[in-house]
Amino acid sequence: MQSLQDKAAEWSGVDTTLAFAVDEDGTNLFQKLGPQTFINLSTNFYNRVYDDEEEWFRSIFGKSKKEEAIQNQYEFLVQRMGGPNFYSQRRGHPALIARHRAFDVTHEGAKRWLHHMQQALDTTSDIDDDSKIKLINFFRHTAYFIVAGVESRNQNQTPCKNASGSHPCKNF
Repeated sequence: MQSLQDKAAEWSGVDTTLAFAVDEDGTNLFQKLGPQTFINLSTNFYNRVYDDEEEWFRSIFGKSKKEEAIQNQYEFLVQRMGGPNFYSQRRGHPALIARHRAFDVTHEGAKRWLHHMQQALDTTSDIDDDSKIKLINFFRHTAYFIVAGVESRNQNQTPCKNASGSHPCKNF
């Protein structure tokens, strides 16, 4: 059985070594770029997401407030890129697959998400080219890691004994 990391590498086209270049010795993108850069990137990204012309894509985020989405992403990125653990202090472990399971996370959605992230990276002027490459490789791999994880968890569900229709129960 193929691991989630292997699926993410295959589907994203980004080898895990390149995806995790953000973790290389001497690389601390938080220190290099600073907190405001991650706020700018997250704001730039979610402005694009919430203004997307594709209703199916916007609807994925319809139950979330844009300001909260920006804060969640900013805090996650700060923590993941070597800064303070603001995200975990406020929300607990990132648990990306579990946190995204409630959303319609598909290959098409990941592709659209990455489209907006690439544009946000390209138009956030505080990010140097080397950091942009490391970040987009991380984002590509992570987006498809989440897709693989959600697909895997959804395949492990079984119908509830008393469930109506196709609403599955968790099968842990």
